[in-house]
Parts: sequence; C-alpha cells; structure tokens
Amino acid sequence: MEYKELISIAGYGIETIGVLVIIAGSAMSSFRFLSHFRTQPEGVAYDVFRRQLGRSIILGLEFLIAGDIIRTVIVADTLSNVLILGLIVLIRTFLSFTLHFEVEGQWPWQTARQSGKD
Repeated sequence: MEYKELISIAGYGIETIGVLVIIAGSAMSSFRFLSHFRTQPEGVAYDVFRRQLGRSIILGLEFLIAGDIIRTVIVADTLSNVLILGLIVLIRTFLSFTLHFEVEGQWPWQTARQSGKD
C-alpha cells in the first residue's frame, strides 16, 4: 500500500471517529435527558442535556478538523485544496468557539476568574 493511501485512510478513520463521537454523544445525552428530566427541577435536565450534547459536538468537530488536515495537507496538497481546507477549518473553528460559548458561558480563552466564576 502506498504512503499517501495509508495517510488518506488514516484521515478518513479520524473523521469517522469524529462522526461516531457526535452520534454516541447525542445518543448518551438524549438517553440521560429522557431518564432524568422528570426527576430534576424544571430546566435543569435541559441545561445538562444541552451542555453534554454541545461538548460531544465540539469533540467530534475536533476529530473532523484533524482528519481534514491530514487528508488535505498530506494527500491532496494543491493550492485550491489547501484553500478549501482553510475555509472548512475556519467554519468548524467558528462553530467550536460558538458552541463552547453556548455550553460554558465563556469563550475558550477566558479563565474562571475573568468570567466571574470561581
């Protein structure tokens, strides 16, 4: 097997892990929500569900970005592919930041003290 083929398979494998993380995280978050929403005070189960779901999406996006980088930079190293990769990474990074803000209530670079949480 050729080097580029092996790297391409590794990139697709990492992207597959990202998709599986999102699917598994969604399923686990949904199961926990459905099993706890009646036993917790109003809104608490929903907030926990959103936080868990958001974290699984963020983690999945990280794997998807890693797979894209590996496949594009190593396998398809043309300028147009690198520009497309840059756009994809930009969009996925923006999604990660906004999801992090949505889930945690602060930007990733903020410490607990800056956000008022101690």
